[in-house]
Order: sequence, then C-alpha cells, then structure tokens
Amino acid sequence: MQAQVGIIMGSASDLNIMKEAADVLKKFGVPYEISIVSAHRTPERMFEYAKGAVNKGLKVIIAGAGGAAHLPGMVASLTPLPVIGVPVKSSNSIDGWDSLLSIVQMPNGVPVATVALNAAQNAGILAAQIIATHDKSLLEKIQQFKEELKEKVMKSLGDLPKTA
Repeated sequence: MQAQVGIIMGSASDLNIMKEAADVLKKFGVPYEISIVSAHRTPERMFEYAKGAVNKGLKVIIAGAGGAAHLPGMVASLTPLPVIGVPVKSSNSIDGWDSLLSIVQMPNGVPVATVALNAAQNAGILAAQIIATHDKSLLEKIQQFKEELKEKVMKSLGDLPKTA
C-alpha cells in the first residue's frame, strides 16, 4: 500500500524517538515511509523529498530534528502538505530547548505543527487524525483509541487509595 505519511529525521540517532510515530501509524493501519533527510548535511535530498512528497501520494510529513532543528521548517517551506515537527533532545542540544524553539517559532505563512520534546508518538497520532478527516474507517479507529484512553483513566480511579 502506498505511504500516506512520511517520517523523516535529521540523523540515524533520532530513530529511537521517531520509531514511536511509526509504531502508532502501524497500529492505526496508516501506511508510512521512514527515512533520514538532513537539512544541513543533505540539503539537495531534503529539497527533493519535500518537493516530491505530494506526487508520491503523501498526505502528512512528520519531521524530527535535534539541535538547530531546521528540518521541519525547511520542509514546510517547500511543500503544501502539513508538517508535524518533533523536537528531539539530542547530544548536541541545549536540553532540547533549542530544538523546540527552532521548530515552534516559524514565521507566518510557514506553519509547522509542533509536539512536545521527543513526543513522536503524539506526532503519529496527529498525522492519523489529519488523514482521518477524509477516512471514516480510520476515524473510527481513532475514536476507539480515545475511548480506550478514557477507560484507562477511569480504571485507574479504582486503584487510588481511599481517604476518610
């Protein structure tokens, strides 16, 4: 099946975090592709990937990056598709703050939806929700997922110690 979500990251060291987005998409049955596309080390590859994403049939791009974290914003500047940025706390980051601020502080006209630091799982959920706006079957899976989250919280209420 043709990929609907592209998951890209600046380096292989980000894979540990970014695979969580892939795991979520797999759970929802959303086809995806995953690759390394560095804004700084392979800029031509980044341009090619971003500009060709629509023609490949992608609907959403999830871009994870640490440090200066230019990948999500640069990709968003080159594609009409929604881009979800995942700031990654990397070995060269300032506790992840540099990555978060680089991704979230985009200029008007070039939006990047940004999730929390290392929150690739939320990026996967958000990508699935975007696609579900035009896919009733996927929407039902997401509704079931949300119901399971609610049930988990409600069940945990019974585990709390009783007070007098």
